[in-house]
Amino acid sequence: MPAHGGRAKKRVEMSLDPAGKSACATAGPMPLVLHIAITMQTSALFFVAALAASGAVRDFDVVVYGGTAGGVVAAVGAAREGLKTALLEPGGHLGGMVSGGLGWTDYGKKEVIGGYALEFYYRVGRHYQMPLHGQDLAWRPEPHVAEEIFRSMVKEAGVTLFEHQRLREKGGVRKDGARVAGIATENGDEFTAKVFIDSSYEGDLMAQAGVTYTFGRESSSQYGESLAGVRDQTPYHQFLVDVPAHDAAGKLLPEVSSRQLPPPGTADKAVQSYNYRMCFTDVAANRVPFARPAGYDPARYELLARLLRARMQAEGRAPALNSLMTLDRIPNGKTDVNNNGAFSTDYIGGSWNYPDASYAERARIWQAHKDYQAGLFYFLANDPQVPEALRQELNRWGLCKDEFTDTDNWPHQLYIRESRRMVGEYVVVQKDLQTERAKPDPIGMGSYNSDSHNVERIVGPDGNVRNEGDMQVGVQPYQIPYRVMLPKQAEAVNLLVPVAFSASHVAYSSLRMEPQYMILGHAAGVAAKLAIESGKPVQAIDVAALIATLRKQGAVLEYVPSPQAPALQTFPRLVRQ
Repeated sequence: MPAHGGRAKKRVEMSLDPAGKSACATAGPMPLVLHIAITMQTSALFFVAALAASGAVRDFDVVVYGGTAGGVVAAVGAAREGLKTALLEPGGHLGGMVSGGLGWTDYGKKEVIGGYALEFYYRVGRHYQMPLHGQDLAWRPEPHVAEEIFRSMVKEAGVTLFEHQRLREKGGVRKDGARVAGIATENGDEFTAKVFIDSSYEGDLMAQAGVTYTFGRESSSQYGESLAGVRDQTPYHQFLVDVPAHDAAGKLLPEVSSRQLPPPGTADKAVQSYNYRMCFTDVAANRVPFARPAGYDPARYELLARLLRARMQAEGRAPALNSLMTLDRIPNGKTDVNNNGAFSTDYIGGSWNYPDASYAERARIWQAHKDYQAGLFYFLANDPQVPEALRQELNRWGLCKDEFTDTDNWPHQLYIRESRRMVGEYVVVQKDLQTERAKPDPIGMGSYNSDSHNVERIVGPDGNVRNEGDMQVGVQPYQIPYRVMLPKQAEAVNLLVPVAFSASHVAYSSLRMEPQYMILGHAAGVAAKLAIESGKPVQAIDVAALIATLRKQGAVLEYVPSPQAPALQTFPRLVRQ
């Protein structure tokens, strides 16, 4: 293959027809000649390889990499500004976590969500016929409904969608000075654009573009953040009864780390835990029982068995299922299942190597999380060490036959709560959420509490198990600055990063909610238009014009609480149902 920067223009395109057969369309003078002197199957493989090697060069105004919710809205936002826009998704689904199981939307104060993010929830409301109830919005879509809506938005906006287009792992980004000139995908295609938007959870385009980034936890001294670094004893998602970390022979129990905890406030490369946000149902006709996973070993859950026994003794009854995981109701007899308690669906410690891992290692990490959670469900549903009442409670539920139908009813997206974080023109930190909440360049608002899940499970000073890393600290609504998605100008002048954006671990833990990714994506799409129109770096656009456009498109830049909110908060105590 020629050098990346000198490859000839496109000669052959390959696609798959609905039956999975290859099809090609020539778009240049060079014919593709294949000498078939071997079997049909081998010939077909050679044909595909030849096409991939030849590649195609596709030119757009804007290329968005990553079909997360933020990526979809970024592409839609750019296309609605009249820009020729491509959306590249490494896999085969759109919406990231919003269509990947996170149906119980983390909205914080609903009044801060506006613009095209709010449009998404308006469309969800239309799907569920909320106007029949005098309402416009719905916040809790089923996974397949969320993806259908995202696909409709992409199609209606005229975005060109490319699925199964993963960035080449090495040499995937070509630069001309501080300008990203093109990106190459694994099938050999190259995409050129005036502006690129990295909307992946991992920040892969950003990283290959040479933009400074970090991961893990800063020290409390780096940005003056009281919540930063290693955390001291925390009360939530914690062992509330004593469970010794070692067995009778002195061996450390599975799922407990031997790491000696550094002092509170110390920086490290620990990454908050990931999980799959499961979609369960208790509708018998739609229920798939919890299967015994390959390689299952009940001994892995010995710590959980001991925790259940200790809780039984302390509480005098079998623990309830909702004390081990949350099962939040979404429409049509389904739930969004999330972590809750000391030993739950978070695979604590399993995420540390993810940010800079190779594609192959990431795949192994995804599988390891699935193995852990599938084993957990099977253990709780079947193991005699689990109280019978708890087993019966879980067995009311199962996976949904009508969700994730191409991945055996298991979510197609691992919840990457945090991975790489850009270190850009401006780093949002704790004070930006708590005391310095107004900004000169607001593009949206956040309001969800600082929410970091535990990073590790360790042996406490008393020899008992405890979890470390949890952060649940409330915030008041705050403005999000445009600068949060700007790389340093010396590093990239035509790249916007609305997902792996520039924030400390503490600040990212609040800003990382899916509505905020969509808010940032909307702003990125509009900012791309201003950069292209003016011929300026994304760092030098007219921010006042950006703000004015966003306001016209429904963005919320000031928090105005609903006068009904206080009343609505009192009713749950009065109405029991």
